[in-house]
Amino acid sequence: AFKRYAIKNKLGFLAIEYSGHGKSTGKFTKGNITKWSNDAKNSIKKIVKRNKFILVGSSMGAWISLNQFKYFKKQILGFVGIGSAPEFLERLMWKKFTKKMKKEIKTKGIITISHGQSNFRNKLNEYPITYQLIKDGRKNKVLSKKIRSKIKVTMVHGDKDEVVPISFSRKVLAIFPNAQKKFV
Repeated sequence: AFKRYAIKNKLGFLAIEYSGHGKSTGKFTKGNITKWSNDAKNSIKKIVKRNKFILVGSSMGAWISLNQFKYFKKQILGFVGIGSAPEFLERLMWKKFTKKMKKEIKTKGIITISHGQSNFRNKLNEYPITYQLIKDGRKNKVLSKKIRSKIKVTMVHGDKDEVVPISFSRKVLAIFPNAQKKFV
């Protein structure tokens, strides 16, 4: 929908998949928030250059987007978060891991967790979560730092989201004290 809108209105459009996600190259287990934030930063520098832009991030992409404010604050005209999940590694995963799970990930460096039903033969989606990913997430806190840009910030979050609580989008709005804020 965003791409169609950009084409229809003759706007530039850049969409990226982080390494190890979707059809991108790389292994998910080698990635982390710092790496994916740097991938986004480098893509913006190379393609968007000095032009103004609007960030759109879904789930972890909202976290990656919030990290871009430290590099492109004067270029960012707006931010749209969809089911925003900044700091989910600590707040939604680590805090809910059992002692046994924490011990396993610390010992082996990785744990595979299952969540939800996939469309493929009703198998659970399995996600390999590395300890280095958890530790890196702790270095990328964004919810305790104010972003004082006077931009438009829109959070879109379903009230029946069973994975990411709606409170995450509200926390994102709170870090923008000077923005024109909207919650949908």
